[in-house]
Amino acid sequence: MYIIVVGGGKVGYYLSKALVSEDHEVLVIEKDPGKCGRINEELGSICMRGDGCEATTLTEAGTGRADMLIAVTDEDEDNLVSCQVAKHKFNVPRTIARINNPKNEAIFKRLGIDVTVSSTNLILEHIEQEVPTHPLMHLLTLGGGDMEIVEVRVPPASAAVGRRIGELPLPDGSILSLVIRKGEKPQMATPDTIIEAGDQLIAVTKPELEEALRAALTGV
Repeated sequence: MYIIVVGGGKVGYYLSKALVSEDHEVLVIEKDPGKCGRINEELGSICMRGDGCEATTLTEAGTGRADMLIAVTDEDEDNLVSCQVAKHKFNVPRTIARINNPKNEAIFKRLGIDVTVSSTNLILEHIEQEVPTHPLMHLLTLGGGDMEIVEVRVPPASAAVGRRIGELPLPDGSILSLVIRKGEKPQMATPDTIIEAGDQLIAVTKPELEEALRAALTGV
């Protein structure tokens, strides 16, 4: 594939190095002449100096034939603009943006960026997996951020313990789909399924309903 990487910092450098080793055609766009020079010296002549937010620079980079553009600068605004210009002006099929501030992720999704990568959220997700008392863990985002699949652990003190799923005050737009119980095979959730302490419940919900769903299942 022909892949354009906007940003030649540490992330851009190591990403480009990995892509080159996999025999992809890679072009790095970097404003800083020093960084650009180091990349060309170490990885070959794959870096051009320029602003990846500007259409003229992207035209020179041959963005119209690119299969993917990945924006990994330290500035969320630059990453967003680079991806939007690539997608809407040059019809690049796939755009990926690094997000430094997790609060910006929803905005990026709404504005059509195909994939967002937040190092902060990735670390938090790993922490959630290692902390068994954490009540809610994100598993997958669907529909550009409109829906998500989450896992909720039911603590012993929850008012949901001993009740049927059909009796629970779940927020409209949230669906329990799977019950994972220690020592048993996972089972499909039905209105008659009785919740037990320690159950891991897989649910589909909207991001804005997370708090209400967690409260209904854990009381937290």
